[in-house]
Amino acid sequence: MDATRILAIRHGETAWNVDTRIQGHLDIPLNETGQWQAKRLARVLAQGDPIDAIYSSDLLRALETARAIAEATGAPLQAHTGLRERGFGSFEGQIYGELETLFPTDAELWRQRDPHWAPSGGESLTQVQERVSHTLHALASQHPGQQIVLVAHGGVMDQLYRLATGQSLQAPRTWELTNTAVNRLLWTPQGLSLVGWADTSHLDESSLDEITER
Repeated sequence: MDATRILAIRHGETAWNVDTRIQGHLDIPLNETGQWQAKRLARVLAQGDPIDAIYSSDLLRALETARAIAEATGAPLQAHTGLRERGFGSFEGQIYGELETLFPTDAELWRQRDPHWAPSGGESLTQVQERVSHTLHALASQHPGQQIVLVAHGGVMDQLYRLATGQSLQAPRTWELTNTAVNRLLWTPQGLSLVGWADTSHLDESSLDEITER
């Protein structure tokens, strides 16, 4: 079976990204910068190899990013709940720096990357990886020899990197999860492999007019 080429993309910036506030499953839209990032990304992808399908988390920040790509490329877009961010339950809406005060025990387990711990009402790392892996295989298997785009979230990008490189759930993160970065992967039934990571070249070399659009 021919490999499926995947462009895995984190959504554009939101106000809560700027505030370092945990979004999880809360439906936060793109801010002005995020909208600009999505437009720049879409413009560059439209100039590249044809995109056969776009799959997006159904959360607004990802869906808005995906819609910009769909409008620029003409590729069909489908929302999929399996691409949602990790559910953070009681952590959602909180600022990262305040977690130790509000939830000291849970915050410590979270920072230790305990793979089986989950915030109240949320998902564990093990559950997230299983969900992302299942969704990836279900979608990629439909497009052998084609190129697809997956628009999702930082937590999903993190899991894709780990799946492609064999990094454990508890390994410290040393890779970037930048808003609208393009991460290139290859999928076959035998597994996932990494081609390139954290390409943000579409955000460079902005003209004065494009900067004012932000």
